[in-house]
Amino acid sequence: MNLWAIVPVKPLDQAKSRLADSLAPPQRLTLVQDMLARTIATLRMVPAVRQIAVVSGDAGVKAWSLQAGLRVVPERGEPNLNLALQTATKEALSQGAQAVLIVHADLPRVTADELQAMAGGLDGTPLVVVAPDRRGSGTNALLCAPPGLIEYRFGEGSFALHCAQAQAAGARLVVHSAPGLALDIDLPEDLDVLSAASEAPPAPPGREP
Repeated sequence: MNLWAIVPVKPLDQAKSRLADSLAPPQRLTLVQDMLARTIATLRMVPAVRQIAVVSGDAGVKAWSLQAGLRVVPERGEPNLNLALQTATKEALSQGAQAVLIVHADLPRVTADELQAMAGGLDGTPLVVVAPDRRGSGTNALLCAPPGLIEYRFGEGSFALHCAQAQAAGARLVVHSAPGLALDIDLPEDLDVLSAASEAPPAPPGREP
C-alpha cells in the first residue's frame, strides 16, 4: 500500500510559544529543530511508509527538508494547520497515495514500532487510526485510508472529533495509545515529564533544520 507520512511544521519563530516561561527563544528553536529531525529519522525507519512530506511555510524548514530528500508542500498565507494538511493530502492523492499518516513533529519519544503499528491494519478497506495525546484530548498522529476520508479537526478536543468523524464515515476506527506517541511537548509540564523519563531521547541524526 502506498502510505504517505505528512509532518506539519509551524514557522520556527512561532513554534512553542507556550514554553516561553521555561525556555529562551534560542532554546525553543533548538528543541523544535531537534524534535523535527528525530521525527523524520524515526519515520524513515517505518517499513510501511513510502514517502515523507513536510508541510510548512517556513523557508528554513523547507530548505532543510529539500536537502534531506523529503517532499515539501508549501503552506501559503497565515498558518492554518487543518487547511495545510488538506493541501498536503491532496498532493499525496495526486501522487497515488492510498493512505496518509499525519505525525506531529514534537514527539521526542515516538518510535518506529509505534508508527508501524498504526499502519498494521491497512487492508484496503476504510480505516482511521487515532493516536491520542497523554491527556486524551488532542491527536498526536492520525492515519486515514483512503486519504481525505475524514475532515481534519486538529486543535482542542480533536481526539473525540476525529473518532466521531470516523464512525460517521463508516470507517473501522482504531484508537492507538502508545507512550511515545502520547508525549508531545507543548507546555512546561511536558518538559518535566520528558526530563523525568528514565531513558533520554536519542540524539537527532543529520543536519538540523
